[in-house]
Amino acid sequence: MVFNTAVRPLMAATLLSVMGQLAVAAPAGQPVPDLMEVAASIDVRATSAVQLAVTRAGDRLVSVGPRGTVLLSDDGGKTWRQARSVPSSVALTDVCFVNDKLGWAVGHSGIVLHSRDGGESWVRQLEGRQAAQQVLEEAQALAATGGREGAGRLLRDAQGMVEDGPDKPLLSVSFTNERRGYVVGAYGLALATEDGGQSWQAFMARLPNPRGKHLYQVRADGAKLLISGEQGALFHSDDAGLSFAEVRTPYPGTFFGVLSLAEDTVLAYGLRGNVWRSGDGGAAWTQIAIDQDITITSGVRLKDGAVVLADESGRLLRSDDQGRSFSALKAKAPNAVTALVQSDDGALVMSGARGLDRVDAARLVVRESR
Repeated sequence: MVFNTAVRPLMAATLLSVMGQLAVAAPAGQPVPDLMEVAASIDVRATSAVQLAVTRAGDRLVSVGPRGTVLLSDDGGKTWRQARSVPSSVALTDVCFVNDKLGWAVGHSGIVLHSRDGGESWVRQLEGRQAAQQVLEEAQALAATGGREGAGRLLRDAQGMVEDGPDKPLLSVSFTNERRGYVVGAYGLALATEDGGQSWQAFMARLPNPRGKHLYQVRADGAKLLISGEQGALFHSDDAGLSFAEVRTPYPGTFFGVLSLAEDTVLAYGLRGNVWRSGDGGAAWTQIAIDQDITITSGVRLKDGAVVLADESGRLLRSDDQGRSFSALKAKAPNAVTALVQSDDGALVMSGARGLDRVDAARLVVRESR
């Protein structure tokens, strides 16, 4: 399966287009250094360059992007500075923190980074070769038991992943506490940890994903997990990832994200303005009308319970009725949005194709009808 940039016009294209910009110069006749082994450098242009994700670490905001860039803000996204120490220069695609100190970032080459000081410094916990080995061990154990149809195919795919080397990007990370976390990515790559990232175990065999569809987002809330991906992939677990069920929707296209809004209310969004809502835990779905067929790239639930979605054009859509309807905000992002987070002062902070932007809380109001 090719990691098709056409499938994800902004997110995948942004992730992969930067790969051509990430090469480290080397003298003629000498090999190009391994970006996993090259520490990220300080770049004064980083705050206005592509950023792929943003999250909260207590009152601080942390954003990640190409070349191992990690940006920090202690004033709600008004100003940013680079982290002191990042051990790798691969593109970082997602980041999450469980409190003001402990956080994890993931990215290309199957990398997982960990911070214990609010994003100031990072250490590497996992890379693609190790991830592939964990996938292979999972497949070997399954094949040895002979207890599942398709075990042979899983084993062949795992062996191929090991032979390919550390080239599979991780695209999303979610931790429920300082010990339990999950990462997912291209080709169905999925791993979990129960010790804060000191060790990882593959759980690809537990997912009903025989074609290895790309997994774009994982969101964990206690024992509940939601995973969304390409070609209608949507998976749910109620037991902290020990087992998964496929959530079937009427839409066969790609879901870039999913939000859990209430006990049984789920909102999934993706290509060509598709937004689907279920009020019964995924048994039945209703398509939510969006007046433009522009891909929805990210979403967030605000402190007041409202939901905000962003599309590729930078348009921001707000719902005050648990996702039943959306209206455009007066404010609009100046560029394509890759992620959304609400700062401590109520502002909406966005990572995107040209860096980071902020919309003050007072401007998060619906555009007046004419």
